[in-house]
Amino acid sequence: MEKFLVKFNHSQASSSRNVNPSSLINDLNLDSLEADPGKRVPIAHYNPQIKDEVRKHYIQKGPCQLKMDSYPPTEIGKRMRQFCKIWFEGPYSKWLEYSVEKDSVYCLCCYLFKDDFFHGSTSEFYTKTGFRSWNRALERFRKHVGDVNSIHDKCFNKMLDLSNHHQSIQVVIDKHSQKLKNEYRMRLEASIDVSRLLLQYGLPFRGHDKSESLINQGFFLGFLRWHGDKHPDVGKVILENAPQNDTLTCPMIQKDIANACAKETLKAIIGDLNGDYFGILVDESKDISHKKQMALVLRFVNKNGEVVE
Repeated sequence: MEKFLVKFNHSQASSSRNVNPSSLINDLNLDSLEADPGKRVPIAHYNPQIKDEVRKHYIQKGPCQLKMDSYPPTEIGKRMRQFCKIWFEGPYSKWLEYSVEKDSVYCLCCYLFKDDFFHGSTSEFYTKTGFRSWNRALERFRKHVGDVNSIHDKCFNKMLDLSNHHQSIQVVIDKHSQKLKNEYRMRLEASIDVSRLLLQYGLPFRGHDKSESLINQGFFLGFLRWHGDKHPDVGKVILENAPQNDTLTCPMIQKDIANACAKETLKAIIGDLNGDYFGILVDESKDISHKKQMALVLRFVNKNGEVVE
């Protein structure tokens, strides 16, 4: 087995994997977050529950780019060299950072996300020491950026995604939830409109059979389908186009809508009575099955002096 498997060398594991869970930073205080990249706490030391908030804070503030008239010179190859602030205005402006504390440059996006893709140290921009070989800075900047799908490129894209709140998971969920709410409201309003029409003219909601194979499925489903044909936006979310557990067309839903309409009608009548006198007429008769059916009629004079039954 040793011929086919390579033993894992724990000494080469990244510092982020060696972080003791008990030493994680659990409290988030945005005011205490260090702006200087040379003095920051590694992202791996933050509790996973607050990592994204820390990242959002640094992304919102942008890379630390302190522009000074002159930077500390360093002797390199018998010549004095120093950082150039013009580098902040070039193609590296969105991620290049300068640390006054260590007179070095860093990469913001790699600091924030490189542990998500790579657990190791392959570039000066990943380490705490930064990079300060000013005589070949531009060459190392280009090498650090690399090609498409390089570690830096992946980190940079993740930084752009997190900075764009329209792409966040929560926003997508909220948009999806709002879409479902709007469709549900359209289905409910369509069912209520059809029910009000049938109640107004005293028509039956359904017959003895409402199978899909029948042409005549009853007044309720028939008028609802007609309503969807006349209003395409409604037709897209009702009947066959609605979720099978949320069509709002079953007999129980129809009864609930009818009871709600009855309560609203009763409220309107009571409001029209205005505490005045009224009369109740009661009569009964046998139906075809010889069962007695009782009818109640409310008779009153409304506010306009009209007799209403």
